[in-house]
Amino acid sequence: MTVTERLRKRIETSETPVLLKSDFKGLGSPTQISRSLTALIAEGALVRIGLGLYAKTRRSSVTGVLVPVGSLETLATAALQRLGIEVTAGRAAQAYNNGETTQLPGVYVAHTGMRRISRVIVVGGRQLIYEHE
Repeated sequence: MTVTERLRKRIETSETPVLLKSDFKGLGSPTQISRSLTALIAEGALVRIGLGLYAKTRRSSVTGVLVPVGSLETLATAALQRLGIEVTAGRAAQAYNNGETTQLPGVYVAHTGMRRISRVIVVGGRQLIYEHE
């Protein structure tokens, strides 16, 4: 069984929509894993959402095009949780949820407390924005 086939099997059996490059550790050398991930992205089994972060894909029922299995909100939250980073909704989303405003937030903002994060996460052309105290 090739490294690409082992990675494909790991992707199919994984319950989480977001996979880290470290999830494939032990299935081959780092170079083999990188090449296999590139091949899986090219064939549409995965999409890269950040450095060392990958999301599963599915066919869109409307267009038939391969799309990530979730939105920016769900995939970014899952990715940050997998990385051990605590996040909550941004101030604008909290104000809307508390009934303090009727304006819907236009972008997804993750509040990270006192922690400063520079990791870029992009899903479908939309980028995660961080806010901290």
